[in-house]
Amino acid sequence: MRRTAFAPAKVNLFLHVGAPGADGYHPLSSLMVFADVGDTLSVQAADAPGFEATGPFGAAVPADDSNLAVRAARALLAKAGGPVPPLRLILDKSLPIAAGLGGGSSDAGAALRLLREALNLPIDDAALEAVAAELGADGAACLWGAPVLAQGRGERLSPPPRLPVLDAVLVNPGVASPTGPVYRAYDAAVAEGGARSPYLPEALDTAEEVAAWLTATRNDLQAPAVALQPAIGEALDLLSGEPETLFSRMSGSGATCFSLCAGDIEAEGLAERIGALRPDWWVRRCRLGGPWA
Repeated sequence: MRRTAFAPAKVNLFLHVGAPGADGYHPLSSLMVFADVGDTLSVQAADAPGFEATGPFGAAVPADDSNLAVRAARALLAKAGGPVPPLRLILDKSLPIAAGLGGGSSDAGAALRLLREALNLPIDDAALEAVAAELGADGAACLWGAPVLAQGRGERLSPPPRLPVLDAVLVNPGVASPTGPVYRAYDAAVAEGGARSPYLPEALDTAEEVAAWLTATRNDLQAPAVALQPAIGEALDLLSGEPETLFSRMSGSGATCFSLCAGDIEAEGLAERIGALRPDWWVRRCRLGGPWA
């Protein structure tokens, strides 16, 4: 028995962040969409429970509870109760680490969906979402890999504006951008708008409309991340100067940046040119939308 689940990359089209509260958590408002590129998680019968990571970034993946997929699996099995057959999780890690793409949260979501199916666990969607939410701010939003507006600490989810599938290019300049240091740098100069949501139209019909609307939004973590990792600024400057780019921004706390394009031909051309200019960078053409999970 071997089953697989896809863990799509998460992209924050905007990310408004407020000052931390007394509990230390930052309120936020973010429109998250998901890409048709990501990691793949598999489960198979084994003699003893286990976890292994393969793929281009597998060597950097821990196998302990700091790995959200492992933590998700343990939390789900504890909630299910009773004996379960030993299983081995295998993560094909294609997304960079500490990249602002929600890789760990998306891997955790894939683990929850996969194990519920593989073990035929009597756990409904609401209970599965509750487990995902306990794993971190992006946990619930990344469970289904579908566009969503996240607010509060990330746990308050609501439907986003209706969006077209967006042709895009993802670029990571090969540096890690851990969330903690970026938030600490942000706290020194909190955005005046805080976590307040922007105007949310009912629908946006074209990539051009999405790009125009996004110009009135922000990623409040972009400036502090660029200050900590200037390579992110280099990637943003390169993307913004290319003719195919309708709009570019950093995702999450970085270091991955995205460029929205008018169509797949433009995205393919941009990805090929960036890849040739910077072969040391991680560059992927993709579609943003979903659900892909």
